[in-house]
Amino acid sequence: MAEESYVPKLRAHYDQVVRPKMIEEFGYKNPMQVPAIEKIVINMGVGEATADTKKATTAAADLAQIAGQKPVLTRARKAISNFKLRENQPVGTKVTLRKVRMYEFLDRLVTMALPRVRDFRGLNPKSFDGRGNYAMGIKEHIVFPEINYDKVEQIWGMDIIVCTTAKTDDEARALLKAFNFPFRQ
Repeated sequence: MAEESYVPKLRAHYDQVVRPKMIEEFGYKNPMQVPAIEKIVINMGVGEATADTKKATTAAADLAQIAGQKPVLTRARKAISNFKLRENQPVGTKVTLRKVRMYEFLDRLVTMALPRVRDFRGLNPKSFDGRGNYAMGIKEHIVFPEINYDKVEQIWGMDIIVCTTAKTDDEARALLKAFNFPFRQ
């Protein structure tokens, strides 16, 4: 008996809706030319970890809950005395999501987390880097449903970078709009 492979909801949406729409809009000759989301990198900078290294571990645990994957601690490359920073001291945590976990996270981000952000007026449509990648910041990690608000001792901000295979920002913007990203007008 062959085991049926799991296809995330957004991956199926990409194959059935987004790809044909993009071919029609940009006139690609080959379906493999259509831009896709390659990976999502989530980064939490923990500046307070200079005083207490336990905070970086706590942030990593919260990020693991959000991403569903074990994050990596990022460490200081060199010592900066003004910031009371020593070389190799943990200063943050990051995780790179690909394939199934990436689509699952994207689904939760667009449908659950972003609508829960206070005073949310839409994502900045200019936050592209010129090569088709999109970066956004979230001020509170507690907007994700995986985080139990009562057990949180400190609220962290996070950066979310969506890396696509698009060559231009216009292609990437059309791709993310097709994935229901709430860009402001």
